[in-house]
Amino acid sequence: MKIPFAKLILIFLFVCSCCIKGSAQNNLLDSSRHPYKINYWLDGSIAGVGGVTNYLGILPIVRKKEISITEFQNLNRDIIPGFDRWALNLDPTQVSKYNTYTDITLVLCMAAPAGLALNKSIQKDWGKLLVMYLETMSVVSNIYTQSFIGPAFQSKFRPIVYYDALPYSQRNDGNNRNSFYSGHVATAAAATFFMVKVYSDYHPEIGGTKYWLYAAASVPPLVLGYFRIKALRHFPSDVMTGFMIGAATGIIIPELHRIKLKNKDLSLGLSSTGDWAGLSLKWQPGLSKSLKN
Repeated sequence: MKIPFAKLILIFLFVCSCCIKGSAQNNLLDSSRHPYKINYWLDGSIAGVGGVTNYLGILPIVRKKEISITEFQNLNRDIIPGFDRWALNLDPTQVSKYNTYTDITLVLCMAAPAGLALNKSIQKDWGKLLVMYLETMSVVSNIYTQSFIGPAFQSKFRPIVYYDALPYSQRNDGNNRNSFYSGHVATAAAATFFMVKVYSDYHPEIGGTKYWLYAAASVPPLVLGYFRIKALRHFPSDVMTGFMIGAATGIIIPELHRIKLKNKDLSLGLSSTGDWAGLSLKWQPGLSKSLKN
């Protein structure tokens, strides 16, 4: 699969434009639609605190101990599932090129939601959406750095470890223990799915067309995942896991804000104990009715 990188960038930009392009009919819609409820103090705190915890969480992940000679001697390609094994049969001379591709593609994906400001029905709420987007990025990042399914608790060798043709100094880096899962892909998917989710909530008249937009939103993170595999950073299963986590986060965070929180049955907030702090979602069935009575 050899596609000039410039063409991939053009494809990416075209996909993004599909998510924000409004028809003439859209411009005539009721501009008073505000589908989201934002608490600037709460949501801003989640984004801010999440940024700090993500930074603190990433440090021990990238500073894992180097891979020992004994561990290299015990490597066994045969235990790699068939679905993932093609990542062990790539060209190691292309690593640097695809690492560059992944960095550029990630930046483009993260910047893509800014295109929502081009839509007249959405641009009036740019402040709310910016806070909500930062919150989404904070949540998806902390799932990676703080949760038990991320590399803070999981240790899986990256494909590059298995390539004897590469220098030992390039393969024994402790960061090469962080194959599962792809944080790059999770972040990219959260951004592109957030973009489509927001567009769809402001334009419910598009109906089933939104599913085509979600399909389009899948393309950039999956292209990024392909680059990450070619860069010998991840196996396909790592990419797909990151994609699902990111896509879910990009949809769920806006949806939580779309729910009418004035219904007291549902409350969203920050909670803490002596040594733990986090986001809490609390549901108390029937509470709103009792308050009315």
